[in-house]
Amino acid sequence: MTSSSPVTIAFLGPIGTYTHEAVKIFASHLGLEDPELVECSSFDEVFDAVDRGRCTYGVVGKENSLEGPVTATLDNFAFRSSSVILAETVLDIHHCLVVHPDAELASITKIASHSQGIAQCRRFLNERFPGRQSLVTSSTAESARMAAQDPTIAGIANAFAAETYGAVVKESDIEDHFGNQTVFALIGRPGTEINITNDHMKTTLALFMEVDRAGTLNMILSEFAYANINLTMVQSRPTKQQLGDYMFFIEFDGSTRDLKVQTVLSCLRLKLREVKVLGSYPVL
Repeated sequence: MTSSSPVTIAFLGPIGTYTHEAVKIFASHLGLEDPELVECSSFDEVFDAVDRGRCTYGVVGKENSLEGPVTATLDNFAFRSSSVILAETVLDIHHCLVVHPDAELASITKIASHSQGIAQCRRFLNERFPGRQSLVTSSTAESARMAAQDPTIAGIANAFAAETYGAVVKESDIEDHFGNQTVFALIGRPGTEINITNDHMKTTLALFMEVDRAGTLNMILSEFAYANINLTMVQSRPTKQQLGDYMFFIEFDGSTRDLKVQTVLSCLRLKLREVKVLGSYPVL
């Protein structure tokens, strides 16, 4: 990529989503003041935009502290995409009740948000808005846009979305469970280099077994235990080949430049059908 090439970032739209907020964090670390943003309707579309060279980077959700791993992202890494993780950031998820600037809470007849936004604020809604109709939207940002246009609709979104669409925050931190966080990944094509340095490095692998046999997972975990490598995530996913056929995602602290990590990878490659390195990257 030459210096004159435009930098484009694909993300799950519309603007104002938590993913868009993560885009701004990555752009800041990359020193990008005004990258071209490409709104996508799904994480599959984000991966396709990067894989086909339409966009320089993509931003996708990896894991949520309440909902667990984002399976669409994992499946793309394992089965569909050649993209790799270039960096990772963790975003605190704080839901707000957002309304039209002239709205009165007594006039609110509908609560709009993404299904997860509504589910994660159920206690607040039952206490403050019992019996109100729920409207499921494609994103939390869309609910902020609707609220900004209709004083009878309240949205559940972040403050960033409220500011983006001209709504106002009426109540903050309305989620039922505090500590809600989502991990977002910056992805790019293999060989893409970024100028971000950080002491905290992580690596993600997709591991495919030669055959399904007893003790395979124990063997994999033992390699990391012997090397004293701290695992941060172990997740199984079906290979989509036949019932009962699984592969594993492993995530750990450390870089593929570390000698002990290289030793573990060499041992695993001798024992497994495929060891796919999905990225060795800084945590911002």
